[in-house]
Amino acid sequence: MKTKLLDYYLPPELIANYPVSPRDHSKLMLINKTKKTIEHRHFYDIVDHLTTNDVLVLNNTKVFPARAFAKKETGGKVEILLNKSVGDFKWEALCKPGLKVNSKIIFDGFEAIVIERTDELHLLKFNIVKDELVEMLQKTGVTPLPPYIKNADPETELRAKYQTTYAKNIGSVAAPTAGFHFTDELLDKIKAKGVQIEYITLHVGLGTFASIKADSLESHIMHSEYFSVNDETLERLNKAKIDGKRIVAVGSTSTRVLESIASGNKTNSTNIFIYPPYKFKFVDAMITNFHLPKSTLMALVYALGGIDLIKKAYKEAIKNKYRFYSFGDSMMISG
Repeated sequence: MKTKLLDYYLPPELIANYPVSPRDHSKLMLINKTKKTIEHRHFYDIVDHLTTNDVLVLNNTKVFPARAFAKKETGGKVEILLNKSVGDFKWEALCKPGLKVNSKIIFDGFEAIVIERTDELHLLKFNIVKDELVEMLQKTGVTPLPPYIKNADPETELRAKYQTTYAKNIGSVAAPTAGFHFTDELLDKIKAKGVQIEYITLHVGLGTFASIKADSLESHIMHSEYFSVNDETLERLNKAKIDGKRIVAVGSTSTRVLESIASGNKTNSTNIFIYPPYKFKFVDAMITNFHLPKSTLMALVYALGGIDLIKKAYKEAIKNKYRFYSFGDSMMISG
């Protein structure tokens, strides 16, 4: 499949720079892939479209301030975006500007050295362990907002806004944004209705947000991301599927975890890339935001909803001035 099929034009003013408040007052587009219908609601209406036969699966990863500013030994400035931990002292990272192997990077209170470099990724070895580094970044790091968001809120406010209300397990350098629309009160209503709610963890990194640079999707290589599902949760999910319940994944990250496991992955790492004509093995419906053109997220949505219907939905979203991307509105694909 050609990557250009994932392209579309978005008026810049539709990029959401701030989240809606309250969170559940964002717009919700309902897409039924069987009936080929599109309806417009608000996210708090999601309660009316979930039943006791549904299982809602959310990603409870927690974003940490993964962007940091440092200096080279020469005094030049360096911007670092950590991608993922690969041991107690080592991290994959994006560095701007790019650095040579053996370059030393001096942070406020700690330092690192570049021990490998492949294309845009640098492998950094720090002089403090992972937990200590994450704790230091809570004081000196910056919320890793995507570059298309122009937001002037103070760092303390951004850390709360660029996070789901149920975030628990620290490890993401980007948020699972489909979960932004849920408030604690809305989740309580969903639970009170008898909907089964389950939590998995995928630490979001380049596998989710890296752009597709190849001309065809088949040539794109996904970066791997860490995920975790405990045995009890997995047992309940499998039982629900066997019992004929509808599995509703919140976001591409939850979807990729469930489909990865259903495809036989027995590790804690996934680089599954879902694009047409992929046949879903576990997920029946998905709640997701409106994504960037030529992204792996668009490819996944095309696979679940169908290319023609999703293209139509995006045109309607633009016509109805939906808000796009991380802080934007959402859709639910079902049917």
